[in-house]
This record gives sequence, C-alpha cells and structure tokens, in this order.
Amino acid sequence: MTIYPKLITDALATVRYPGTGKNLVEAGMVEDDLRIEGMSVAFSLLFEKSTDPFLKSVVKAAEAAIHAYVSPEVNVAIHVKTRQSPRPEPGKMLPGVRSVIAVSSGKGGVGKSTVAANLAVALAALGYRVGLLDADIFGPSVPKMFHLEHEQIFAEEVGGRQVLIPAEKYGVKILSIGFFVKPETATLWRGAMASNALKQLIADAGWGELDYFILDTPPGTSDIHLTLLQTLAITGAVIVSTPQQVALADARKGVDMYRNEKVNVPILGLVENMSWFTPAELPDHRYYIFGRDGVRTLADELNVPLLGQIPLVQSICESGDGGEPAAVNGDTVTGLAFRDLARRVVEETERRNREQPPTHIVETHK
Repeated sequence: MTIYPKLITDALATVRYPGTGKNLVEAGMVEDDLRIEGMSVAFSLLFEKSTDPFLKSVVKAAEAAIHAYVSPEVNVAIHVKTRQSPRPEPGKMLPGVRSVIAVSSGKGGVGKSTVAANLAVALAALGYRVGLLDADIFGPSVPKMFHLEHEQIFAEEVGGRQVLIPAEKYGVKILSIGFFVKPETATLWRGAMASNALKQLIADAGWGELDYFILDTPPGTSDIHLTLLQTLAITGAVIVSTPQQVALADARKGVDMYRNEKVNVPILGLVENMSWFTPAELPDHRYYIFGRDGVRTLADELNVPLLGQIPLVQSICESGDGGEPAAVNGDTVTGLAFRDLARRVVEETERRNREQPPTHIVETHK
C-alpha cells in the first residue's frame, strides 16, 4: 500500500477539536511537517497552550482516524506543539523595568558579585522593586551568596509564552545560570551558547515591574558584555575596583568599554571595595592594606562620582558564604556602607535620567 499526504489530511479532517467545533485541518492545527516513510507517518499538531484540556484526547482521536481511514498497519508518530508568543525584540525585552544597572569590574577578585548582591538587597531594603541577574555564565556565584544553590526554577504560561519564574529572597527577584547547572560542574560552552542562555534568562523570564534590574556581569570585557549591550538598553554602569594599581588599570578598561562611542552607556560611578581593614577587636583602627584612596583618585581623574568605599571585614565574607548578604543587616558597619551605596546609586541614576537621553542598544551589523 502506498500512503499519500492527502490520505492523511482527509483522515484528520474527520477529527473535530471540541474547543471550536472545527476539524483539525480547517482549524489550522495540522502543521506543515508531514513525513511519510513507507508505512510510517509523522506530523505535528498545534495547540494554543500546553495545558489544553483536549490535548490528549485529540491526539488519540487523530491516531485512531488514521488507523480507521488509511490503514491499521500505519505507524503514527504525532508531535505536539504549542503556539508560543514571539520573544520581544532586543531593547524591548523588559518593558516593566525602569532602570537597568550593570555592575562591572575590569578584573576578577575585586568583589564585584559581592557588591552587586548587596546593592540589590540594599535597594530592596529601601523599598524599591529589584531584580538581580547573575550574568556571569561561566562563574555564577549569586546562588551561593543567597543560599539558593539547590533552588528549583519553574516555568509558567504568561501571555501565551512559557516564562521562567525567578527565585525571590530578601525582596530581590533572582535568576542565575547556576540554578540550571550542577555547582561542581564547569560550564563548557562556546560564546554563542552562553549568549543564548543569557538572552533566555532576560527575555524568557517573568521579571514583572521593577524599579532596578541589577546585572552582575563577568569580570573583564567579553562576548557576554556585548550580548548584554545588544539586548538591553543599560541605564548606567557601576564599576567596582580595589585600591591597588593593578586593579585600577583594569578598572580604566571597564570604564572605557562603556564610554566607547558605539556603546555610550553612562558611568554612574565607581565603588572602592576592600578600602581598608578593620579588625573586630580594634573597631577604630583602619589598615590600608591595598593602598589608600586609589579609586577616589581614579574617579577624580575620570570625572565620575565615587559612590562608596566598602571596608574589608571578615563578616562580609562570612555573610556571603552563609547566604545572607551583609546589606540584610543595616545596623552593621558593612550593612550601613551598602545602604549608603544604594542611596548614592539612586541619586546618580535619577540625575542621569534628568540630564541625559535614554540609552540605546548596540546595533549589530551583518
């Protein structure tokens, strides 16, 4: 027996979809991917959503119709597809977000992720709606900092699209690639794979209405930074550095990346991390073990604000490792420092929005 496509479509035309009363063909539910190989037939049926109450019964009815009207010997493989709303265009992926802040550093090891996490928590403590995206695809640390290493992320249907629902802790909505890979496993991805994963965390997630969307970017300058600049209209950048000269040299490169004429992302200011060390037993003493006021000097040189100086104390490390960022407790020295940093970021963001036009995404040219 020879099976022709019309035999299959005629059989499917005898099956009605209960939701509309139309048959599967006239309802446009039979996808244009019919494949026939001997006595094997494969095709897709398109439903509006994966939770369609008639989905299973319609699939069974379609298979039965082919067996009844074509041949009971036919091997039938039916794939189910759902009608997914298109992903928003770059630059329009976060319509409910007022300000996108990139927290960056020229080099690793300066505490950028610590600053990003505590900035997000401090902004939430001040009453703002905050989201935090761990954009460090190859070295995600945000799950550890919030004690969410084993968090399970689920998807829900929102507006005809399946979207990821961010975790939430300390008033901050959080997503990280670390939620989807084993903590002990290295992420061995090429640039394109990492960029696509990052776009999913941005566009295919239910971030909702936010006052501040904080991006914890990877250290240095990379494909990930370019993906962010091509995907989001970043309101401003916060550059983190320690006071020593080797870190300051890389911080200059970070500032230059955002100030590039093709990028034009305003620098909200610099943050000096590990500014001084104060022993717990000598709370009035300051030891400038990485140098003194190096970032302040750089900020003056580049004509950008110094947003804050964060002291080096053991509690910052302990709170980060324990999953409770220092900014949760606003009564400690470090908690107060991060609350002050958050206020300065708000001030500079509002000033930037008053005095400068909106940022545009970096256009790609083929």
